[in-house]
Amino acid sequence: MDDASLQLNTPPDRYHLVYITFLIHGIGVLMPWNMFITAIDYFTKYKLGKTYIGFVFPYAANFMQLLTFSAQVPSLLFSWMNIFVQMGGNLTTRIVWSIGVEVVMFLITVIIAMCDTSAIPYGFFWITMICVVLINIANGIYQNTIFGMAAKLPGKYTGAVILGSNISGTFTALVSLFSSSITPNARMAAIYYFITSLFVLLICFDTYFALPLNRYYRHYELKEKKEIQKQRQVGRGAKERVPYLYILKKCFPQLLNVFLVFFVTLAIFPAVHSGIKPYDKNFFIPEKYYTSITCFITFNVFAMIGSWLPSYFVWPGPKFLWIPVSLRLLYIPFYLLCNYLVDGQVRILPVLISNDWVYWIVAVTMALSSGYFSSLGMMYTPRMVEERFATTAGMFAAAALVTGIFSGILTSFLWPWIITHVGN
Repeated sequence: MDDASLQLNTPPDRYHLVYITFLIHGIGVLMPWNMFITAIDYFTKYKLGKTYIGFVFPYAANFMQLLTFSAQVPSLLFSWMNIFVQMGGNLTTRIVWSIGVEVVMFLITVIIAMCDTSAIPYGFFWITMICVVLINIANGIYQNTIFGMAAKLPGKYTGAVILGSNISGTFTALVSLFSSSITPNARMAAIYYFITSLFVLLICFDTYFALPLNRYYRHYELKEKKEIQKQRQVGRGAKERVPYLYILKKCFPQLLNVFLVFFVTLAIFPAVHSGIKPYDKNFFIPEKYYTSITCFITFNVFAMIGSWLPSYFVWPGPKFLWIPVSLRLLYIPFYLLCNYLVDGQVRILPVLISNDWVYWIVAVTMALSSGYFSSLGMMYTPRMVEERFATTAGMFAAAALVTGIFSGILTSFLWPWIITHVGN
């Protein structure tokens, strides 16, 4: 009787518990990646540094590129595979196994951080890369499944996952600042990073099992089950096959929007964004803190604000979202024309944006639009199809997101060549 009542009446999301749960999972989805890139000095300057191992490690200079490739390729492949193949079975099994694998890999990472690996640098390197691959295989399934779950609910809950992903960057920056302030040792700072990730993932694990106990979440879960049963009755009891091509066609404009937002953002941040140096040596931000403030803090804070704004107003509608999303492509040439420098290389492309204030203001708009338009695209996608297909549409949106990230990161490797070969 309670279930029948829940199907008919939508209870309130008391204390916003369901919203907060998806917010936490949004933080958890990007936490592994953020922690590894934040601990880059631990890998390149400590564990693989010449002082520690006694020689110049051949992969140290390209460690970030190798880390990025090892992280994004499995995440991309398994995000798309998770749509068509229910790897690990139902939603609960997929969530449990994916978070479980991530926790085990982070435990291994913490253990090897505590061990003396100076005699086996190649062993340390390959163990790290294997951990990164396995973490991102699990994370691809985890992220895809969480967006599919959020797609059952009103659009703001998908927005909560995006908001959590952007909070994750700010949270990681604060953890990095705190760790660096209490210990100057890169090894200890990295251990703090990884233990923090473990703690966040365990919270995600616990809060997932709390969801079915929440009446608001159960209302939408029962509503989805009822819709599926209704379709089976219409089909004389046969299990309805998921029309993937139909869903893809209906959602394609929004999937393209999601892809473009993340493509532009990752083509710029952090590769180009962090390489921009102050043009005016008398700028009020000291050069020591210039990148931290104008790049990392600015992007993470304003992307977080941008993804929070759709909770209060939504514009433009799904029909016209492509216009501002396409205009964001102009950010790429703008950033390349700023004072973007690459260590050890001579810039030939002229610097046309020489005002640090102009660069910083545009950086704020880039971060805001990234958070805002990505939230809109992810929120609109499940609404393009019938309710019973919303979960699959949400998974398509998550896969488009990962594809945009991967494509943007690959494209970012072109910019150093362009600024050093294109000019007068």
